Amino acid sequence: MDLIDDLQARGLVHGATDLGALRARLAEGPIGLYIGFDPTADSLHVGHLVGQLFMRRFQLAGHRPFPLAGGATGMVGDPGGRSEERNLLDMDTLRHNVECIKAQLRKLLDFEPGPYQATLVNNADWTMPVTILEFLRDVGKHFTVNQMMAKDSVKSRLESEHGISFTEFSYQLLQAEDFRHLYEHHGVELQAGASDQWGNIVAGVDLVRRRHGTTVHALTHPLMTKSDGSKFGKSVGGAVWLDPERTSPYQFRQFWVQTDDQMVGVYLKMLSLRPLDELEALLADHGSAPERRLAQRALADELTTLVHGPTAAADTAAAAQVLFGGDPTGASADTSEMVAAEVPCGRWRASLEALSPRAAGGRRARVVQRSGRLHAGCGPAGNRVLDREGVLHASDQLAGGFCADPEGQGDFLVGKVSPRG
Repeated sequence: MDLIDDLQARGLVHGATDLGALRARLAEGPIGLYIGFDPTADSLHVGHLVGQLFMRRFQLAGHRPFPLAGGATGMVGDPGGRSEERNLLDMDTLRHNVECIKAQLRKLLDFEPGPYQATLVNNADWTMPVTILEFLRDVGKHFTVNQMMAKDSVKSRLESEHGISFTEFSYQLLQAEDFRHLYEHHGVELQAGASDQWGNIVAGVDLVRRRHGTTVHALTHPLMTKSDGSKFGKSVGGAVWLDPERTSPYQFRQFWVQTDDQMVGVYLKMLSLRPLDELEALLADHGSAPERRLAQRALADELTTLVHGPTAAADTAAAAQVLFGGDPTGASADTSEMVAAEVPCGRWRASLEALSPRAAGGRRARVVQRSGRLHAGCGPAGNRVLDREGVLHASDQLAGGFCADPEGQGDFLVGKVSPRG
């Protein structure tokens, strides 16, 4: 099975200019490809993982990825998938967002020197110095207005009540110029992206052909959608971010653990780097006992490791085990910290008389004080129960100075122990 066959089997091929010609070109040797990510926020989200891992698949197959941060195109805004004009970001915000996105793009690709080294580029570097007269002469003259208006993203906006500004109308020319620049300066012959980018990608194919008389390639993957058919995105609501400050690693992992059974196979094939035969075996095991959520857990573990690293992945899995009934006595300090960040957390003094929860209301704090049921993992002897006047000893603490009450009227309450005073 070659790379194209593998992509098709995973449901990752939506459109292509000439799939046979691309397959033949890949068989000849390494190819440069790029996918662009506009910095409209200071973090990418889970919907972007398909594109990032698309490049990773090519890199693992011996090709050279060029992830692109859209420092220039982000100033304009892609009209695709929107019914009204985007709010333009100021330069300081854009620069900040570009730096944040660059850091995230570096996590999933190999940037170590070598024949398949990833190269991070920013289209502001070659777009900002160009004057508008130069752009109109060197790029604009190769496109007709009729051709530009025929793009789906433009047609849908023309038919909407808001229309489309000249700024967003010109977006496809900027993206086309990116392909031309990367072809000339880096030998990039393939632009890939989500299916809603087809019109913009083909514009780049046309520009390279008209400027150089050369055939280059376009390949799109489907958008990753939810079970109701809606796409993942920051503007849709409830975005799951790659930035741990926006979506914690624990919440990121749990998002995948909670995947619908009807979608987990789709997501595994689109996002997992494991061989297809392994995924088919995993899905067969999952189908025989779906209540165990084997497929969801495997997906969650792999993606959390890729995005947040193996240590965070192990800690999130351990935290989930504690929160869903596991014994907290063996939890590491990092796991205890993660649990405390996800549930109501208070701070106990050396006696139980002072408890000021950080996240919980006074009701749950009083439950612990009245019940004297602070017992989860207290001490190496295990589950020592304190009465209301009981004193916490060093041996009663979990790693990191925590104690926990997992049975506080159905709530899991964690306390950070500090000295009396």
